[in-house]
This record gives sequence, structure tokens and C-alpha cells, in this order.
Amino acid sequence: MDTDMQRRLAGLLHHRSAGLEKGDPISLPLTTSTSYHLPDVQGAAFVYGRNGTPTWEAVEAQLALLEDAECLSFPSGMAAIAASLFATLKTGDRVIIPSDGYYVTRVLSEGFLTPLGVDVVQIPTLDYATADFTGAAVVYLETPSNPGLDVVDIADVVVRAHAAGAVVIVDNTTMTPLLQRPLDLGADLVVAADTKAPAGHSDALFGHVAGRDPARMARVRDWRRMSGATPGAMEAWLVHRGLETLEVRLERMCASAGVIAARLAEHPMVLKLRYPGLPDDPSFAPSQRQMAGFGFLIGMTLKDATVAEGFLERCPYLVRSTSFGGTHSAGERRARWGDAVPEGFVRLSIGVEPTEALWEAMDAALR
Repeated sequence: MDTDMQRRLAGLLHHRSAGLEKGDPISLPLTTSTSYHLPDVQGAAFVYGRNGTPTWEAVEAQLALLEDAECLSFPSGMAAIAASLFATLKTGDRVIIPSDGYYVTRVLSEGFLTPLGVDVVQIPTLDYATADFTGAAVVYLETPSNPGLDVVDIADVVVRAHAAGAVVIVDNTTMTPLLQRPLDLGADLVVAADTKAPAGHSDALFGHVAGRDPARMARVRDWRRMSGATPGAMEAWLVHRGLETLEVRLERMCASAGVIAARLAEHPMVLKLRYPGLPDDPSFAPSQRQMAGFGFLIGMTLKDATVAEGFLERCPYLVRSTSFGGTHSAGERRARWGDAVPEGFVRLSIGVEPTEALWEAMDAALR
């Protein structure tokens, strides 16, 4: 980790310290008020709960330190994704989205953007490397792809997309700003589901949009205010607390994922293994170039659905949930949601359990 990021992480922990008065609470107070005293409107820090709250302001300050950009918080990752798309697209525009990325982004695009006259084009993540972006208003990508973990060179996509006049939006949920920095690679907007690793405890829905163009971010802010896609105070408070331990959680999660992925790759029950940190993985080379770590997600293919479900049922240290990035390791057979993966494909999210205890349980469940 470079010195600049170390300073950002230290600043994240102490971003309120300079403003504390004698006797003030060190921990962020939870402010649930939606109304504020307004004898005069001009100069008021807060006006109404849909415009902003002290708790949002605190978590957005943390996220801004991580992204090195303005950040706006949302009540979920999908709310952030929707805001980024609706704030940048209009009737007649063309948007390119990944056909193998998070499936709800496709559902949103097909169900709501297409009826509004937006031309939605879906291509696999790996095809972004050679795609012709001519005519696109927005190029939206997710790398590594979820759940297949294919990786594309963000900087290269940005150069070609900008040459075609397109805005580039990157879903960085799987990596977080600690492991991958799309804005530094030239992306215009970053979206993320902070429900995952940033909050980290599977108890808060949250998301954010980050960007460095004030006019574009003002448009996103207007969308949030007008659509009412605003986060709750309790959720913002939980994410603020979760972000304080993100670095140490990620360190354990990524280290364990690297060890477990290497062992799974050699396991007789595993037909195919995807993890960007394995030297023979197709995503290894581009991941080395643009990531500070290889993440905590593993894609594992077992013989069939029965074998996969049996493994998940037998392993005591894998929760069977449809999310990832939490303290608890999780596993899910993604074909049940319609993802274009084999019936025996399992997405593993490695948590903070002791590595060897987790591996022993997984190995026993496989055998």
C-alpha cells in the first residue's frame, strides 16, 4: 500500500477529530432528524432530510477520502447504479452494459431504460477490450465481472470510449477503492454497493456514486433529491462504522482467498477455479496492472447442482446467502438466479474466519 493511501486510511479514522470540542463524542452520533431549525434558510448547513443529513455528510467524507473524489450516498448499490445511468442518459442515447455482470443492472436497463428510448447493448466483459464504442453515450463496465471474475483493462477502455465521446461508468463493488481505483484510471463515475465489504457486517443496505466532474456530480445529486433515493440515518451510521475496519478486514479476506483459491485449484472435486490472483488465471495479468490486490471472491465449478448444493449444505463456515463481502464467508450457486454459468458454479466470498479452520471445513465438505 502506497504512502498516499495509508494517509487516506488514517484520515478516514480521524476525519472528525479536528472539529471535536471538549467533551464531544469520539464515535459519530446517530442523527435521525429529518427537519432542522430554519429561522432563516440562507446559510443553513441542513434544510431537510431528503437534501442531506449530518450522518450522510460524515460517511460521504469517509468515502471521499477513499475515492479522492466527491461522493454521494444512496440507499443501496442499485440506487447508485440507477442514479448514474438516469443522470447521464436521455432518449435516443446508446448505453453499453456487460452481459455477464450483475444481473439486476441488466434487468433495470431492459425494463426501464429501453422503454424510455435508450438503446441498450449488452456485450461480455472480455469483449470490451476490442469493442467499437462509436455511437455510445455511456460505456458501463464491471471488472472483475460478477460472478465470472473476468477482468478488462479499465484505462484502455476509457481511452477508446472517450475517443468515441462516451462517458465511462465503472461498477467497483467487488474491489472497493482500496484494491482498484477506476477514477485514477480515467473513469468518469464509479458506482459501488457499500452493502458489501465497506459496511462489512451484512446489516446495512448502502451505495455510493463517486466522480471528479462537479457538473456531472451535481446532476447525480439532483437525481437523488428529486427521485427520493436517499439513505436512512441508521444505515449511514452503520456504514461509517464499518468503513473504519475495512482495511484490516480486507487484508484477512484477501489473504485467505489467495490461500484457499490455490488449494481449491488442485482439489479433485473442483472442475474449474477462477481467482484473479492465480498466475494461470486469465484475469491475472490485467489484475496485476490495475489492482492493489486480487479480492476475496472465488468462482468454483463443481460437477453439477446436486454436488454444489451438497457442498454448501455440509460446510458449517459458509452462509448460504446472495451477497458477499461480509465478515462471514458465503457461498451461492449462481445459476439459480439465471446467471450464464454452469449449474455447479459456486461463487465463494471469503470472510474473516481463521484461514485454516475455514479451509479444513471446506475441504471436508467437498470430500
